[in-house]
Amino acid sequence: MKAQYFDEIVPAMMTEFGFASPMRVPRITKINLNIGLGEALTNGRAMESAVRDLTTISGQKPIITRARRSIANFKVREGNPIGTTVTLRGDRMYYFLERLILTALPRIRDFRGISRRGFDGRGNFSLGLREQIVFPEIDYNSIDRLRGFQVTITTNATNDAEGSRLLEHFGMPFIQQ
Repeated sequence: MKAQYFDEIVPAMMTEFGFASPMRVPRITKINLNIGLGEALTNGRAMESAVRDLTTISGQKPIITRARRSIANFKVREGNPIGTTVTLRGDRMYYFLERLILTALPRIRDFRGISRRGFDGRGNFSLGLREQIVFPEIDYNSIDRLRGFQVTITTNATNDAEGSRLLEHFGMPFIQQ
């Protein structure tokens, strides 16, 4: 996908948006994967299995995020592990994006496309997946329960139109409007 970006996407976006320089064309800077685990407060094995799943999906060991402050209503204490996250850059980022677009998204049940509401106004896109088994690397028999996770694709686009068009060129299956 990195070669596709430089060979096909950059010239197409330069003509489409009228950019004078190839350096002005938006690009993907990083991809964050995040699993929030509220159940980790009561189930100690939940964090281990979430870390294992995220390692398998991303190819990189995630970090464990901890609570910054105590919240009595949620029974959360400062320093408790509440999630896990991994940031992908470079070749791993493009490899994950290719697997997400070509293999994982088509495996979602009743998949009709991705909504464009995930854009934040600055060209970044967030997508929530309900189950980790859409990735073929995850063995269905080895998981303890289905967990959803969030994928955030960060670009250096200045607005949602540029970011949306960039992801469309990569092959992201958005719902047509």
